[in-house]
Amino acid sequence: MKGVLLVNLGSPESTNPKDVKKYLGEFLMDERVIDVPYWLRTFIVKGIILNTRPKKSAEAYEKIWWEEGSPLIILSERLQNKVQAKTKLPVALAMRYGNPSIKSGLQELHDKGVTEVLLVPLYPQFAMATTETILILAEELRKELFTNMKITDVPAFYNKPEYIKALSNSIKDYLSDKDYDHILFSYHGVPERHIRKSDITKSHCNPEAGNLSCCNTPSEAHKYCYRHQCYQTTKNVISELGLDENKVSTSFQSRLGVDPWLQPYTDRTIVNKAEKDGIKKLAIVTPAFVSDCLETLEEIAMEGKHEFLEAGGEEFHTVPCINDNDEWVDVLAGWINDFNKD
Repeated sequence: MKGVLLVNLGSPESTNPKDVKKYLGEFLMDERVIDVPYWLRTFIVKGIILNTRPKKSAEAYEKIWWEEGSPLIILSERLQNKVQAKTKLPVALAMRYGNPSIKSGLQELHDKGVTEVLLVPLYPQFAMATTETILILAEELRKELFTNMKITDVPAFYNKPEYIKALSNSIKDYLSDKDYDHILFSYHGVPERHIRKSDITKSHCNPEAGNLSCCNTPSEAHKYCYRHQCYQTTKNVISELGLDENKVSTSFQSRLGVDPWLQPYTDRTIVNKAEKDGIKKLAIVTPAFVSDCLETLEEIAMEGKHEFLEAGGEEFHTVPCINDNDEWVDVLAGWINDFNKD
């Protein structure tokens, strides 16, 4: 029997600093998120971050928290329910961090008699800290607890025409009655070293070059190159919507620590668009996220807007994530039903 497990990032149980601390601890202690030796990661996370950041993060979560709970969790549940209505296969939902866990998701499917699982990481682009950590944990759990299960995963779908069409249409629909001078595609950042670590050729990626030559040169490395896949997502949407390339930019948000992360940085780009480029009306798309969350609802829609207006901008439009968009639901259901035919 076949079944499906949709997996998103996760969220604290509440906006209580204790719950936020617990969530951050699980998230940041992941060796594929902060990829330094365990002793150093423990010092950074438990010795510094968890003693300083939970209260501030809890305040940020309070700004975006819905009456029903975490926006990311609620939106993921809505997506699950809509997809379930379009397939005969059981569809379970899990989060990489927090609840419902991947373990509980696999158990739910196991209890229904599922022996073949289609694992769907809800990330359009591959990254160590997102897709890879989900695949690794799922396989560990399978070997330990679900030995009779077979797991097949959906690879990064940033280049899938049906996804790009659904994403593009959601952007077009939202901006149809908005006035804007420029569109900024903001992706979640990762440390530059993650790009090198993910390079299966060990010779292609050179994120420090600054000219994107490696991203534009065809290579097997692109299968796991987050930076290439982000830029390609932007290019795909530009092509699908027929946008003017001169009125579109790509940037990276949410950096942590002092190590070099992918550039240009979103917060600086937002300010520069207003101060240096004279952009008065800015629209921002966040295609690294399938579901709206803290990084889109607070960091971009609130903080980003404030920074843009302070720098002289006049209008700031945050395009919602694809969330439970009906066309996106149809795309997911199509992949699932194709899996059921195999």
